[in-house]
Amino acid sequence: MEPQGKKPGEGNGDRVTAQLLKTHTGEFALDSILLLKLRGLGLVDLGCLGECLGLEWLDLSGNALTHLGPLAALRQLAVLNISHNRLTGLEPLAACESLQSLNAAGNLLAGPGQLQCLVGLRGLENLRLRDPLARLSNPLCSSPSYRAVVRELLPGLKVIDGERVAGCGSELYQLCRDLDSSLRQSPSPSPGPQATEAQPWVEPGYWESWPVQSSSILEEACRQFQATLQECWDLDRQADDSLLQAEQVLSPAGARSSFVF
Repeated sequence: MEPQGKKPGEGNGDRVTAQLLKTHTGEFALDSILLLKLRGLGLVDLGCLGECLGLEWLDLSGNALTHLGPLAALRQLAVLNISHNRLTGLEPLAACESLQSLNAAGNLLAGPGQLQCLVGLRGLENLRLRDPLARLSNPLCSSPSYRAVVRELLPGLKVIDGERVAGCGSELYQLCRDLDSSLRQSPSPSPGPQATEAQPWVEPGYWESWPVQSSSILEEACRQFQATLQECWDLDRQADDSLLQAEQVLSPAGARSSFVF
């Protein structure tokens, strides 16, 4: 009998195996997997995940990961969600040269030093270390100035913790922060009713969308469509040939000559 909560054929429930990957994606070759969602499976070991060389979008949130070693092989990875794990470092991500968006909220990153490995990722624009709606954070977020430190360390970032810090819209976010700071510092005019703490009104991950399909995905879809279209043309040609042969066999010789003028 299979243990409760484990699907047949997935192997060890706390380790990524080839069978688990094929079961979740339907792909036979690991290097053909482009999008992968392994959320909340209790994973401890990433196993053979590094063999998914074509992976571009990966969700590993809600597991029990303490290291990311196999991810160093994923050079095409653009979007990564490793929130709600037990990570104390992100060093293997230094090799993920295509990384654009990283969600690392809800881990054990103690200080800016744990982010030093991201300095060389020139395409990284979106970084989340804290998620108030999901009640996820990191120890380094306890410092009021952590965002300023992160911006100085990673000047290419455009979005930190879901708020735009550079480019179009960043001024509005700064204005809202200034207003919020002013309201907190102003003395209360009367003891009136205390406002209750805001509660999330959607489930964690509700706003998380699948990535826009990259060129490699579109190229593969176009290739498959062209192959299917070519097969239809070949079948149509074969059908015409078969009909012509049938007419030649079934038509009497005299009838065939009667059409000659």
